[in-house]
Amino acid sequence: MVVQRHGRKGGAVAAAVGSLAVGLLATGCSGMGAAADERGSVDDATAAAVVHRAADVLERFGSSRARTSMETATGGTRVTIRGQGAFDYTRRIGRLVVVLPKDAAGAPEHQPVTELLAPGALYMKDRGAGVPPDKWVRVDTTGLADGNLVTGGATDPLSAAELLRGARDVRYAGEAKAPEDGVTVRHYRGTTDIGRAARAASPHARGALTAAAKGFSKDAVPFDAYLDEQGRLRKVRHRFTFSNGSDATATEVVSTTVLYGFGSGVNVDLPPERDIYAGKIAVPES
Repeated sequence: MVVQRHGRKGGAVAAAVGSLAVGLLATGCSGMGAAADERGSVDDATAAAVVHRAADVLERFGSSRARTSMETATGGTRVTIRGQGAFDYTRRIGRLVVVLPKDAAGAPEHQPVTELLAPGALYMKDRGAGVPPDKWVRVDTTGLADGNLVTGGATDPLSAAELLRGARDVRYAGEAKAPEDGVTVRHYRGTTDIGRAARAASPHARGALTAAAKGFSKDAVPFDAYLDEQGRLRKVRHRFTFSNGSDATATEVVSTTVLYGFGSGVNVDLPPERDIYAGKIAVPES
């Protein structure tokens, strides 16, 4: 398998997105539901502590269903992709089926891409680009300039939560309703620093986040996080920015992860070595 390596900050991320994802980037602007009143004001220190613990709480609850969405905008052009699946926070693995928009791959229709997420690795099936349909592509996410926060067209749930370990300037923004089950959640806003998150991350997430800290043109990532009364992350939206070296070519990526159905069974097995494609992967012209 051929994976391009890039050393220039910002441009590295853009190149990784183009070559590995074949346009896998998607919309993330769905609302959390009508805002409720702001009962029970939360002080800033408490708000920060709640957000910082999000990844630990997910691991304690074991598993959930997940919906992901991502939107990119470059020079007035928007690309939208959505994913759905489940994640096992104890084993730290998950499965997403990512659906491209009709023309994102240059064709009216495109096969959904199945992604398996594991510490340090992304597996993709039905990847296209010359890969046999019965084979998986394996990517070392610690070698990606964005740590796979956007390359695969989805930010995996555990990485999205681990990013919140670097949160600062956290403010409580009131209550809302989770769309899946109507549960009341608390909305927090702030900015997370990718480098700070990498230093505070659990060992299994540290390598990918360390790579991401070097890859984005802006380390500060604004976020909106919604947590329920048990401290479980129900929704998080991150706004990433990267560029090819100038503000004129800056790309904004809005990544949203929605979690629900906690405790749902997750049956994910990583493919054996014989099913991993070892040939050259065709990449689109940038």
